[in-house]
Amino acid sequence: MMRDGDWVQYSDVVDALNIVSTVVHRTPFLYSKTFSRWSGCEVYLKLENLQRTGAFKIRGAYNMIAHLSPEERQKGVVCASAGNHAQGVALSASLFGIPATVVMPEQAPQAKIEATEGYGAKVLLRGNTYNDAYEYAMQFCRLTGATFVHAFDHPHVIAGQGTVALEMLQDRLDLDAILVPIGGGGLIAGVGVAVKAVQPQIQVIGIEPAGSPSMLLSLQNGRRTTLSSIQTIADGLAVKTPGELTFSIVQKVVDDVITVTEEEISEAMWLLLERNKSLVEGAGAVGVAALLSGRYPWLKGKKVAVIVSGGNVDMNRLLALPRKEQNTSFSREARKPKKLLAHASSR
Repeated sequence: MMRDGDWVQYSDVVDALNIVSTVVHRTPFLYSKTFSRWSGCEVYLKLENLQRTGAFKIRGAYNMIAHLSPEERQKGVVCASAGNHAQGVALSASLFGIPATVVMPEQAPQAKIEATEGYGAKVLLRGNTYNDAYEYAMQFCRLTGATFVHAFDHPHVIAGQGTVALEMLQDRLDLDAILVPIGGGGLIAGVGVAVKAVQPQIQVIGIEPAGSPSMLLSLQNGRRTTLSSIQTIADGLAVKTPGELTFSIVQKVVDDVITVTEEEISEAMWLLLERNKSLVEGAGAVGVAALLSGRYPWLKGKKVAVIVSGGNVDMNRLLALPRKEQNTSFSREARKPKKLLAHASSR
C-alpha cells in the first residue's frame, strides 16, 4: 500500500482502474471532425464532462476512499472544496456508505452546496477563502479522526486520476500528444505516469490559464512557486501553488506546459457547446482553446487527445461570456473547410 510522499507507479494506476471501473463511466473518446479541420490536427476528445458528478474528480476520490481501512471509513472523510472535488468525495463516500463532510467558504454558490448535499455529504460553511476552509477541515480531522481527502496531492488520488489515460490508451495507442488541464496537478501527474509507462513517445502537455500559471512558473523556477493573485474564468484551475507530490511527478513525466488566454477559453467553451454539443466548464475547455489558438504550430498534423475534464458550469456565467468572432485566433477564415488529414476517419 502506498504511503504519502511515495512515487506513484504505473501499477498503482492499473490497480486504480480495476477499482474505479465498477463505479465510474467509461466516458466517450471521440474524433472531432470540426476541431480537426480548424486546428490542422487529428483531434480526439475525452469527454469527462459526461462523467458522474460532471467531472473526472470522482476517479481519484473513490480510489483513495477504497484504500481506507474499515476503522478509517467508520470515522468518515472530509475535504475542503467548493468545486468538482466536493461532489466527487460526496458521491464516493455515499457509495461506500460512510459519512462525508465538505468544508466550503461561506460565499460558496448555493447550487454547489445543494449539489454536494444531494450526494449525501454534510456541508459546513467556514471562512472567506479556500485557505480558511482548508484550515478548518484540517482542524475537523484532528478533532474527529476523519481522513482528509486531498483534491490532488495524494498518491491514491493521483493514481485514480491517471485512469483517464489508461482508458484513452486502450482505445488508441498511436497518439502523438495528450493535452491535459492543470490546476493542482493531480490529473496530469496521473496521466503522465500512465502514458510514459505505456507509450513514452507520446507527449504529455499541460494547459494552464495565462492568469493562473502556477505549475508553469514552478517548473521555470525549479521549485514550487506561489502566485500572488489569480485571474481566470477556469475556476477549477485556479490554484496558487502546485502540490508537493504532483510537482515532483510533473517534473519527470510532463513534456511541456503551455497557457491560454481568457478570451481563448471562453470562445472554446462556446464552440464546444455549439459544434460538439458539449457543455464544458472553463477548466475543461483549455485543451481545445490551445489547439484553436494557432499559437502552437508544432501540434499541427499530429494525433492529439484532449481531456475535457468537466462540465459543471453555471449557465448564467456561460451566457455572460463574450464572443469574439473577429478574433484572428477563431476567425471565420480559419474555420473554412480544409483538406482533412488523409488518415483521419470519423468515429
